[in-house]
Amino acid sequence: MTFLFFTNPRSVRRYATTDLHGCLHTFRYLVEEELRLTPDDELYLLGDYVNKGPDSRGVLDYLMQLQATGHRVHCLRGNHDQALLDSSRHRWRWDWLGPRGRLPTLRSFGVRRMADIPARYLEWLAALPYEIELDDFVLVHAGYNFALPPAEMRRDYDSMLNIKKFVFDPSRLEGKRLLHGHVPNPTAQVLAKVSARPEVLGLDTGCVYRHNPELAHLAALDLDTWELTLVANREPPYAIGKR
Repeated sequence: MTFLFFTNPRSVRRYATTDLHGCLHTFRYLVEEELRLTPDDELYLLGDYVNKGPDSRGVLDYLMQLQATGHRVHCLRGNHDQALLDSSRHRWRWDWLGPRGRLPTLRSFGVRRMADIPARYLEWLAALPYEIELDDFVLVHAGYNFALPPAEMRRDYDSMLNIKKFVFDPSRLEGKRLLHGHVPNPTAQVLAKVSARPEVLGLDTGCVYRHNPELAHLAALDLDTWELTLVANREPPYAIGKR
């Protein structure tokens, strides 16, 4: 699935962020206090709303609430969102990070099994696209296998959700910049890259890893001004190891 959007020349603010991983307090603070998002703005999320952090259900509820109240919030599918869907359907491609990885998500939904997660959350996740194409950016969760022919590359959903290393070829995206998440990068490194306005940018600054001082931030990029807004992890204490 691909969503295609064309930007409007009016003064609409466009932002992108990624890899919320159940960090509801941090995300709400970003949206309401830092970005002060209005229904006229555009907010693009690059996937991974669930798992690892304390409130996966709360994040999904908030995203649905924003959309229901007329906010232009466009959400991509991430590999953890896909894993939750697969686990709920008993398709155990992996053990979904083991009990310590699953339990915070199960607790947030108040259930004991992935199959018992309410259907409306699973239906919302199942409808998410794998990529969003703007007139100046292509947005995807992880990246692409640029060794494939262009059409096949953009149907290789496993790579789009999971790839960690790739050699970027802008000609495959008609010269558009690529923005993705998936692999946490030190906040200082992302800041340095943003200043150069690169052709490809990983926006995941590892918000959920609250014990890693070089990570532990949620980053939002203004797609027009290239201003980067950073919010440090604001969640109540929760159990998670260092990355």
